[in-house]
Amino acid sequence: QVQLVESGGGLVQAGDSLRLSCAASGRTFSFYTVGWFRQAPGKEREFVAAIKWSGGSAYYADSVKGRFTISRDNAKNTVYLQMNSLKPEDTAVYYCAIDRNGGPIPTSRVAYDSWGQGTQVTVSS
Repeated sequence: QVQLVESGGGLVQAGDSLRLSCAASGRTFSFYTVGWFRQAPGKEREFVAAIKWSGGSAYYADSVKGRFTISRDNAKNTVYLQMNSLKPEDTAVYYCAIDRNGGPIPTSRVAYDSWGQGTQVTVSS
């Protein structure tokens, strides 16, 4: 089993930055991709970004492209989401999860499992 723990959320103002962390423990060799999703109140959980554990190729949602950067530290079994130029519409609970299937980076939440508990990001205007 893989366990994921998110951290780094908080309350910031528009234009500020935050860095989220997703720390993995357990069978960390058993997955291919780590993804970040977010869910705002009353909305569906949506894809934000994902990164291949091996090789480091990444993919972003259009809404965050150019503002967010996903990276990983294999030695620490941790994936980061650097969020710059935050906007009020980025307010949500952010979750990380893993894809065990390989292949192209999936953007659908159904491809992912082992979800963390989430970390709240609130951006005030």
